[in-house]
Amino acid sequence: MPIELNHTIVHARDPHASAAFLSEMLGRPAPVRFGPFWDVELDNHVTLAYIQSDEHLTIEHYAFLVGEEEFDRIFERIQARGLPYWADPAHQQPGRINRHDGGRGVYWNDLDGHYLEIITRPYGSGGTAGTGGSGA
Repeated sequence: MPIELNHTIVHARDPHASAAFLSEMLGRPAPVRFGPFWDVELDNHVTLAYIQSDEHLTIEHYAFLVGEEEFDRIFERIQARGLPYWADPAHQQPGRINRHDGGRGVYWNDLDGHYLEIITRPYGSGGTAGTGGSGA
C-alpha cells in the first residue's frame, strides 16, 4: 500500500466556524462532525480535522493545489469578503498574487490566523519564477 497523508488536525478557537470558513472558501461540502472534530475532506481524500483549542494556537500553513478555474472562484470569494491577501507567505506583498512556476498563488488567513494558500502549480514544477502580479 502506498503511503498517503490521510488527515491532519487543525486547532481552532471555534472549530465549526473555522471548518465552515475553509469549506466555503474552497467550495467544499459543509464540514462533517466526527467525535470532537469538524472535518473538511478534500478531493484527494485528505481531511482537515478541526478541533477546539483554548490554548495558545501555533499558526500553521495549509497549501491547496487547485485548477485554474477553482483558483478564479476561490480568489473571487476572497475578494468578495474583502479579505486581505498576499503574494507571499511573509505578507510583504499585499493585494497581489504570485506567478511562480508559470502558475498563480495567493495567501490569506483563516479565522484563527492560520495561513491558507492556493496554488495552480506545485512549486519547483517549472515555468517562470515571477513573483509579481496584480490582484486579478
